[in-house]
Amino acid sequence: MSSSSSQPSVFLANDAAYKLLDDVMRVDRFKFQQRLKRMANSDKLPENLKWLSLCQQIAASASKYQQRANKVPKVEYPDLPVSNEQELIQSTIAAHQVVIIAGETGSGKTTQIPKMCLDMGRGVRGLIAHTQPRRLAARSVATRIAEELNTPLGEQVGFKIRFSDSVSANTYIKLMTDGMLLAEMQNDRFLNQYDTIIIDEAHERSLNIDFLLGYLKQLLPKRPDLKVIITSATIDPQRFSKHFVDAPIIEVSGRTYPVEVRYRDSSKNDEDDIQNIISAVDELQHEKSGDILVFLSGERDIREAQDALQKQQYRNTEIVPLFARLSASEQNRIFQSHSGRRIVLATNVAETSLTVPGIKYVVDPGYARISRYSVRSKVQRLPIEPISQASANQRAGRCGRTSDGICIRLYSEEDFQNRAEFTDPEILRTNLASVILQMLALGLGNISAFPFVQPPDSRNIKDGFSLLEELGAVNNAGSGMKLTDIGKRISRLPIDPRYARMVLAAGQFDAVSQVMVIAAGLSIQDPRERPQEKRQQADEAHKCFVDDASDFITLLNLWDGVKQKKMELSGSQLRKWCKTNFVNYMRMREWQDIVSQIKQSLSDIGLGLNSTPANYDAIHRSMATGLLSHIGQLDKNRVYKGARNSQFMIFPGSGMAKKTPKWIMAAELVETSKLFARSAARIDSAWLEPLAKHLVKYQHSEPQWSKKRGAVIADERVVLYGLTIVPKRIVTYSNIDPVVCHELFIREGLVNGLTQLNYSFIKHNQKLIAEVDELEQKTRRRDLLVSDDELVSFYQQRIAPQVVSEASFKKWFKGQDDKSQASLKFQREDVASERVEGISEHDFPSVWRQDTLTLPLSYHFEPTAEDDGVSVLIPLPVLNQVKSYGFDW
Repeated sequence: MSSSSSQPSVFLANDAAYKLLDDVMRVDRFKFQQRLKRMANSDKLPENLKWLSLCQQIAASASKYQQRANKVPKVEYPDLPVSNEQELIQSTIAAHQVVIIAGETGSGKTTQIPKMCLDMGRGVRGLIAHTQPRRLAARSVATRIAEELNTPLGEQVGFKIRFSDSVSANTYIKLMTDGMLLAEMQNDRFLNQYDTIIIDEAHERSLNIDFLLGYLKQLLPKRPDLKVIITSATIDPQRFSKHFVDAPIIEVSGRTYPVEVRYRDSSKNDEDDIQNIISAVDELQHEKSGDILVFLSGERDIREAQDALQKQQYRNTEIVPLFARLSASEQNRIFQSHSGRRIVLATNVAETSLTVPGIKYVVDPGYARISRYSVRSKVQRLPIEPISQASANQRAGRCGRTSDGICIRLYSEEDFQNRAEFTDPEILRTNLASVILQMLALGLGNISAFPFVQPPDSRNIKDGFSLLEELGAVNNAGSGMKLTDIGKRISRLPIDPRYARMVLAAGQFDAVSQVMVIAAGLSIQDPRERPQEKRQQADEAHKCFVDDASDFITLLNLWDGVKQKKMELSGSQLRKWCKTNFVNYMRMREWQDIVSQIKQSLSDIGLGLNSTPANYDAIHRSMATGLLSHIGQLDKNRVYKGARNSQFMIFPGSGMAKKTPKWIMAAELVETSKLFARSAARIDSAWLEPLAKHLVKYQHSEPQWSKKRGAVIADERVVLYGLTIVPKRIVTYSNIDPVVCHELFIREGLVNGLTQLNYSFIKHNQKLIAEVDELEQKTRRRDLLVSDDELVSFYQQRIAPQVVSEASFKKWFKGQDDKSQASLKFQREDVASERVEGISEHDFPSVWRQDTLTLPLSYHFEPTAEDDGVSVLIPLPVLNQVKSYGFDW
């Protein structure tokens, strides 16, 4: 096309380009549409090169789409319950934008549904996103699907998790965590790179899942080509259907074998929980051979049960604990082959997150430790409470995977029927600060109007905003809460908002390198391991890292120690060293990955690292910026008074547990048997006021005039969340209450004469007041001098209200004309009342004469004073000349 091409030929090109858009990759379509619209609406003829470039890009995208369509792997389905519903599932997906698929674990929905989507032609124009709640699941599911499609992992099937990206240009199915999909929204608001999104394990109702479901509900009308498939265990799928306007539900049967449920009402016997568990295990000893899974509330309960069961000395029986704080090798024991019977003692991690192989029997005491955020105390609680019916059924189902099973519930059937049907989703029992921050960063509007599956309580929303206000991340801009510059930068960092605020503050204190490492370390599970049978050896190995003033410095020491060993040792030697010193190598890798991510984010927001190591004060001042509501003041018996009248103790596992500094801060406050401060450090309360200017409250008492300062002063107390961080200091009161200061300046400074000002009107006025006062003393009356209030009013009518001190008076007086300055002089009638008329000065002589002596007289009217009345002042040298006569007068 030449530069003289006619307008019609341009429109022809435009129409052709629009037709080509039907065959381009989904991620390119929107930007091509926008460019074509701009060209079509322009009055100017598009340049040849621009048209040519655009058409070439459209053709390249269309070619890529065609190549992908030609390379779709052949799909085959194994014999699984979900495979039997293939036609129904595919036809329903084709006919509806959202489909709910509910099925028991083992039905095959996780591995087969993405393959069914691929078989339908999905995943070609855009990827199939398949989310999992956990990284381990994302990786393992990707591996399994890749094997079934006979393709290497990372090619047609890939995965992307927090620290690993195994996705290529040839990928059709992309496994990822819920959090990773949320993170991608920052740069891909419309999720244009996907044509299908599968939200797996939706019944877990994590914060990420609920947020995704709300976001997708808003997005779907804008992306009519997008398909959303929600898979869940058979736990309340109707709620998901209702959320998406009665989306169809397909129920798929699982491979679960029948489970006999036996109830034992433990409330009717005097045995404790451990004894009831032993009784249940004794009962199961008479059943066929098979492993037993016992659910317990936490590590302490597991240790107690383990000790008690080992004392029973069951034949050919191995007792294995399973909880989050165990080392990886100890957790992997449950997957290893064994002879005889095994009793696995587990927290609710084995309820849905992890399938323990070989389980034939379950003992369920009916309790779990469930994380709940307390709006009142502002702490994350971990109370032990009865599990829901849905959780109890999940537990029972654990023993029906490979054969018939038995579940013994240590509570009555009536108790079971009276329990809540479902466990509260995470969004109803957690602090919402991170969700609100993300919503504001994405511009998703008011959280109260966001379409959550179950909207959070308004108190929780308010509390989330309160935390963000504490961090300086939001402010009320009149039209609602808005992100501040600090908030925008916090939202760019891939860590908890509190920790992100610390890292930003570290820029002020030249401590970014150290605080970044500590913040990343607080974001992962503690890399230090303490196996039960080698606890003493582990503590000894960790002793070299411990700092008894700060658990944060202990973390930093661990990082530096491993970093030094990394330079000295090869990879295999470092792994061996970590194992010998009870340090989890994989968690250290995870820690390192988070640090790398933070570094990249800091580069994006223009925050550099410090070249020289920061000192203790700089590190902890930075960290205190994110922990202002996690401070504590020592009270008594190792108990600390915390924010909002809370009381807590330092966690026994802390390096500071035996110390009692006056002030501490903690990374988290967690309530278990008591409220504990975990990861604590000694701080100086003097650091807090400058960091918390927007939070502290100032209380003032005893405002008074200071002649020395020429201003009103008061005692000031500084309070942060109910804790007194500055008990008492003297401050100038003029900026706090100028009205009071104006009156006190006039009353004390000008009327009572307590001033260093040296103006002629002040001398004149004080002389008049003294004269009338002297007349009152002589006449023994109190009604000759007008009241102080009248004198104060005289000045107030003439002196501007902004005059609150000697300094402000000088400035004001200098700007007045002669008439205004002269008006400040009292006249006698301004000072003396009408009662002065008729009183003669001659009636009250100022001297007393005796013979040749003239002695001064003084008058004092104060009945209780020694000198009340008239006093003759006799100088000592003339005392022997004074006679006694006349004094009786």
